[in-house]
Amino acid sequence: MSAEDRLKELGLTLPDVPTPVATYVSFKQVGDMVYLSGQGPKRADGTYPTGKVGADVTTEQAYEHAKQTGLGLLAAMKKAVGSLDKVEVVKLLGMVNAVPEFSDHPKVINGCSDLFVAVLGDRGRHARSAVGMGSLPNRMTVEIEVIVKVHP
Repeated sequence: MSAEDRLKELGLTLPDVPTPVATYVSFKQVGDMVYLSGQGPKRADGTYPTGKVGADVTTEQAYEHAKQTGLGLLAAMKKAVGSLDKVEVVKLLGMVNAVPEFSDHPKVINGCSDLFVAVLGDRGRHARSAVGMGSLPNRMTVEIEVIVKVHP
């Protein structure tokens, strides 16, 4: 089953790839590797969920924010290489805007990791870091960047 078919089966659609708001690009391909710029859980109206995970936002809500971010990253992968069936996720860096006492960063970033495996199968499994941040752009709850390998 193709990645596109899995998305449909899950009832998910890819959003538009966000336009960079500063001096960078959404992705950069070097050889058979594609480096995706960090994204957050951008809503259809262009806003982001905001707040500190562990205070204003629950772990479960932030998990959904990471999943939404993953959809945006899948859209960027598809734009970069033409088909999600050509990508293999190699490395993911997940950043969580959290209070200092928060310690469930991996549970939050699982929202993105679980999505990648559900859509891409074994090619969605990846090495990963999940870390807490004192703040993130636009006060968003999560930001995730990804490195993918392109297969012919």
